[in-house]
Amino acid sequence: MELVDSSNHGMSILFSHYYSSLMYSGTDFLMKPVFLRGFSGSLHLVLLFVLFISWVCNKFKVAHSEGSKERFNNSKSLCYKLAQICCLGVSVFSLVLCLLSYFYWYRNGWSDEGLVTLLDLALRTLAWGTLCVYLRTQLFNSGESKYPFLLRVWWGFYLCISCYCLVIDVVLYKKHVSLPVQNLVSEIVSVVSGLFFCYVGFFGKNEGEDTLLEEPLLNGDSSNEAESNKSKGNENVTPYLNAGFFSILTFSWMGPLITIGHKKTLDLEDVPQLGPSDSVFGAFPNFKNKLEAECGTSNGVTTLKLTKALIFSAWKEVLLTAFLVIMNTLASYVGPYFIDTFVQYLNGRRSYKNEGYVLVSVFFAAKLVECLSQRHWFFRVQQVGIRVRSVLIIMIYNKGLTLSCQSKQGHTSGEIINFMTVDADRIGDFSWYMHETWMVLVQIVIALLILYRNVGLASIAALVATVFVMLANVPLGKLQEKFQDKIMESKDKRMKATSEILRNMRILKLQGWEMKFLTKIMELRKTEAGWLKKYVYISAMTSFVFWGAPTFVSVVTFGACMLMGIPLESGKILSALATFTILQGPIYSLPDTISMVAQTKVSLDRIASFLRLDDLQPDVIERLPSGSSDTAIEIIDGKFSWDLSSSNPTLKDINLKLQHGMRVAVCGTVGSGKSSLLSCILGEVPKISGTVKLCGTKAFVAQSPWIQSGKIEENILFGMEMEREKYETVLEACCLKKDLEILPFGDQTVIGERGINLSGGQKQRIQIARALYQDADIYLFDDPFSAVDAHTGSHLFKECLLGLLRSKTVVYVTHQVEFLPAADLILVMKDGRITQAGKYSDILNSGTDFMELVGAHEKALSALDSTEAGSVSESTSEEAGNMASTNGVVQKQEDKDVQNGKADDVVGSKGQIIQEEEREKGKVGLSVYWKYITMAYGGALVPIILLAHVLFQTLQIGSNYWMAWATPISQDVKPAVSSSTLIIVYVSLAIGSSFCILVRSMLLGTAGYKTASQLFSKMHYCIFRAPMSFFDATPSGRIISRASTDQSTVDLRMQYLVASFAFSMIQLLGSIAVMSQVAWQVFIVFIPVIATCIWYQQYYIPSARELSRLVGVCKAPVIQHFAETLSGASTIRSFDEESRFRDKNMKLADANSRPRFNIAGAMEWLCFRLDVLSAITFVFSLVFLVSIPEGIIDPGIAGLAVGYGLNLNMLLAWVIWNLCQMENKIISVERIFQYSSIPSEPPLVIEESRPDHFWPSHGEVDIHDLQVRYAPHMPLVLRGLTCTFPGGLKTGIVGRTGSGKSTLIQALFRIVEPTAGQIMIDGINISLIGLHDLRSRLSIIPQDPTMFEGTVRSNLDPLEEYTDEQIWEALDKCQLGDEVRKKEGKRDSTVSENGENWSVGQRQLVCLGRVLLKKSKVLVLDEATASVDTATDNLIQQTLRQHFSNCTVITIAHRITSILDSDMVLLLSNGLIEEYDSPTRLLENKSSSFAQLVAEYTVRANSSFGK
Repeated sequence: MELVDSSNHGMSILFSHYYSSLMYSGTDFLMKPVFLRGFSGSLHLVLLFVLFISWVCNKFKVAHSEGSKERFNNSKSLCYKLAQICCLGVSVFSLVLCLLSYFYWYRNGWSDEGLVTLLDLALRTLAWGTLCVYLRTQLFNSGESKYPFLLRVWWGFYLCISCYCLVIDVVLYKKHVSLPVQNLVSEIVSVVSGLFFCYVGFFGKNEGEDTLLEEPLLNGDSSNEAESNKSKGNENVTPYLNAGFFSILTFSWMGPLITIGHKKTLDLEDVPQLGPSDSVFGAFPNFKNKLEAECGTSNGVTTLKLTKALIFSAWKEVLLTAFLVIMNTLASYVGPYFIDTFVQYLNGRRSYKNEGYVLVSVFFAAKLVECLSQRHWFFRVQQVGIRVRSVLIIMIYNKGLTLSCQSKQGHTSGEIINFMTVDADRIGDFSWYMHETWMVLVQIVIALLILYRNVGLASIAALVATVFVMLANVPLGKLQEKFQDKIMESKDKRMKATSEILRNMRILKLQGWEMKFLTKIMELRKTEAGWLKKYVYISAMTSFVFWGAPTFVSVVTFGACMLMGIPLESGKILSALATFTILQGPIYSLPDTISMVAQTKVSLDRIASFLRLDDLQPDVIERLPSGSSDTAIEIIDGKFSWDLSSSNPTLKDINLKLQHGMRVAVCGTVGSGKSSLLSCILGEVPKISGTVKLCGTKAFVAQSPWIQSGKIEENILFGMEMEREKYETVLEACCLKKDLEILPFGDQTVIGERGINLSGGQKQRIQIARALYQDADIYLFDDPFSAVDAHTGSHLFKECLLGLLRSKTVVYVTHQVEFLPAADLILVMKDGRITQAGKYSDILNSGTDFMELVGAHEKALSALDSTEAGSVSESTSEEAGNMASTNGVVQKQEDKDVQNGKADDVVGSKGQIIQEEEREKGKVGLSVYWKYITMAYGGALVPIILLAHVLFQTLQIGSNYWMAWATPISQDVKPAVSSSTLIIVYVSLAIGSSFCILVRSMLLGTAGYKTASQLFSKMHYCIFRAPMSFFDATPSGRIISRASTDQSTVDLRMQYLVASFAFSMIQLLGSIAVMSQVAWQVFIVFIPVIATCIWYQQYYIPSARELSRLVGVCKAPVIQHFAETLSGASTIRSFDEESRFRDKNMKLADANSRPRFNIAGAMEWLCFRLDVLSAITFVFSLVFLVSIPEGIIDPGIAGLAVGYGLNLNMLLAWVIWNLCQMENKIISVERIFQYSSIPSEPPLVIEESRPDHFWPSHGEVDIHDLQVRYAPHMPLVLRGLTCTFPGGLKTGIVGRTGSGKSTLIQALFRIVEPTAGQIMIDGINISLIGLHDLRSRLSIIPQDPTMFEGTVRSNLDPLEEYTDEQIWEALDKCQLGDEVRKKEGKRDSTVSENGENWSVGQRQLVCLGRVLLKKSKVLVLDEATASVDTATDNLIQQTLRQHFSNCTVITIAHRITSILDSDMVLLLSNGLIEEYDSPTRLLENKSSSFAQLVAEYTVRANSSFGK
């Protein structure tokens, strides 16, 4: 302290000596301003010195203070904030005074007093600025609760000095001494701020809550904190809702979120909820009412009505933005209007006193109005866009839920998803262009009026030129629209194929077809890229026309002036040039607007036509409330057809009456209409005639399981409340307890998309559990027992149908004859008719159809050797008694295994198969930009493009400079050059600049197109070569959003954004150069302003970037939920759960809108601040120009600087906007790069170890100590298998669900690589050869039969390797020949998406056909006959025996009969071999598990569950 005092004392003595010896004697000098200023300056110098020392000391102590820093980080008290703001205020105030004084002394001559005052103000600015930074950084992070003692003493000193100065000023004023008015203002401000600082320093309590210290004590459990944070995002509604007028005006309500984003990586929880009017929960009902008022039913939707409803649902915002647009347009023309007056003023023509300052004020006011109106216009417009987008997504989703099957066949799910992802987005984006259409006219009219004032009749030439330029754009716009349309069409086709391929990737990998299908995608992309190329070059032409437009218009106008003899003065020319620059805006945006209108119309048409599609007929079923009738289901004279235009109805003459509590079985051969019968009871099949009545609630189990991604528990509850007891009963009945124990997280395990991490049987049982839990009145089962093994099937039948559902009405389709006798009524179907109906015993004797089915079953059973069958049946009663005990032993053993498994493998949340979508955190690395820029031609075009733009900019500035310099300032001055020279030079400069633009546009188009193509090929190659585990763990929504949305950005936007950023930077530097040319002093303000701009931008970018990433991450769930809903629509409708799914979709849409809304707010928050800063710079340069004495500067060139200054705020905002847009959109490139570096599978072909052409010739499969796990963090599934499948023999693999049967097959095909051990086929280790060599030599009929969209031929032989004869032969062998010949296109008859127009059984037969064509030595049947009836099963088995008699056939089967004639049986349990021997030997040993399985099956078949 003494140090400070003595130094203060020393300084004052030094100052006083110096000044007294210089001017005054005695104590008189204490009254002189020069002394006061000097003393004040020295005081501030001391403060700076002390702060510097303090900073240095802190740097040394930084290691020790890190602990306390953490602690105090949260204690932000109000006093601290106010003190900082006040310091900053004093600093800014001193800066302004410093600049004003500089001009004042500059004009009135310098004096000692002036110099000392200036020095004092400069030191003040520095000292207070530094103090503000010190408070913000050092003190804020330290553990101190009070301000440092020295600082408080200094504040005391400061107050005393300020009071003393104020008193002296008042005394001198009384003595009539003239003082500059700024002195008095300065002293008053100093006293007020001094008082405030003393109050804060000595009396202010700094109550920082040490939140981090207290929280754990209060919470007791820190996990609560995480919970509360989770819900925080759900509770806090956007501050925008309750913000005050000033906060809304300046976008300050965005501050808190941007601050959070600056400190940490933003998560969705941090992003506040939308207000009621922006949330779909508020906006959608409003829109729906408007739409219904317009068109009544949804089928009457036209594009016009849809547009009207959208506009009326947001009419307030539309009107408000229209008003803001007009304000903005008027304000933007104030500058050009007054430039001429300003140039004349600088030239010495003054109309009244202080005219200069009045002009400056007008310029400043206009700039502020322009800035405010533009910011709010942009924000409101985005708000409308977000709302419109969400509303359309909801509309499309709701429509997707109610679409009839016929309508669905016209549009694949890929196309429908495109409506939601692409079209709704585009209509939302149109809000930007909403007012552009009429705004152009307003701007042109105002521009022409200003031109008329400046150049008289030549303005007509300007009008003609403008109209000409706009008309030149019409054909270009039309072409652009056409190409855009074509791009969309080809993209639809590509996305449709992509989503189908992703769904069936497992089959493609098993068959070794993935590369063929990749070429299919590449072909589709080639067509798309053809249109894209045309589009890009047309865009380059449009770009050329519009960058050249202002130059062209100005050449025409000035040429007309010359011809008409209108004198050109520099003021008028500058005014005209400024007007042309503003005119460039509307002309430049016109092509964009035109193409946007066109694109939006296309999208509106597409959505309107989708909304017009037929819904399911609501009157197919008459619904009666539960208990109102004895009849549960009644169909009278029913005639139904999936395709109403077909002459042959799917179901005909259906008469059916079922009482409550009846059990009804439906059987029949493949394709006889069994599933269609259930669908017509659900109301899914269009009704031609007849009536259907349904009494009570219903539940449905589909043949192909539909599982939602999410937890198993959520799948079973399906929207119902959890009742633990009921839940446990259902799990027990569906045999799910055991599976849940094996799964790493029990019923909390997250299921992958379409249940990818569950076996077929598990999916089916979860589906049954979902139905049981609903506790409905009527149950419809579509052959659910086929996907599970024999034991589980009989257990399900017993527990579910005969147990839990004994009092319910149950209709079940089944192929297993043994389940028929238990039914009260059996319906036999053939060719869409019910041919027989009655009890088992009644119809057994009465008709042939039923006899066929039962006969086939009997035949299969008789395959059990008669002696064996005898011995088994004798022992059945005994076995049944023993069952419980042996099961008990197995059970215990398995439990033990499970426990061991668990102990070995304690997994964290990483164990879940679906990980949360990875999003990069933090800054997008420069490497991403570098890779993107250098991708095309190694980046060779980039310097040329930049050079072309620099040249363009230089020539532009040159031509304007030439006009300003060469034209006289007023009519009485002689021109510097002749008018012809003037125009010739101007025109040649203009032509040069246009040529540069042409070169730049073309090269940019080429580079962008090339890059997009390379990124596409690279990403798709990586995805197709990825291992199966990647597809299991990645929902297809994530891959699709990269292939559609992100690829779209790269195709059509990315190159322009990167280029725009570079170009706008070049333009900004050009403008700054012109302004500094006139007055280098402008740099004094430029440097701090640009520094502040960069600081703001850096402060804002982390939040904006994370919000952008969140938009990407939040978009996938919307798409995925929609895709799931489309595929499971019939299940959702059968459970009457539509409203819950709609709600979920609304929540997801809101979650997607939240980051979008905040991106818009954050963008305007930043732009508003940048606009204000650039306005200050502009005003400063104007004040400077007004203040300099006349004649120092050429008024024409000064006017040019003003012209460029007018656009400064636009340019600065444009640079930052482009930077932010580029940062936001580069994320698409980053996401594509992410999927371009997926680790790929082992090579497809290894040249040095290719097996010979005939391998495998014998087909012996030798497995040695095989261990397999699905991922490093998951438990072993196969735990050391060793066995040999002899060549040419049939081996059956059996085991309970989840025992590892399918995993063994996947290891054989190397879908999963072994963790340890090996598999040899004919002595070759399969891990050492290429994947294609392996997979193409093995054959498989998979568990889920798959068909692709296309023809029957392309489904059998996608690689086109076989002749037509071979294909017909295969079709006949697999019993499909007759069916295919019946169809119109024969073997080219169409197969719709997923093979929907073929029954599941027929699809299975097609898979058999593929195998018959391939004729491999090793054939794998993975539950291949699960979906067919016994008769067809026998046919398949016969075909296989006939054609694969000398091959190795490995069968996984649930029907014991399928494997009884195998040569060997392998029984798996929990990933280990329990038994492996021939079936005869195993059956002889009564205690073997296999014998027990057969016994169960026989018991079941014989007892047939009769009542």
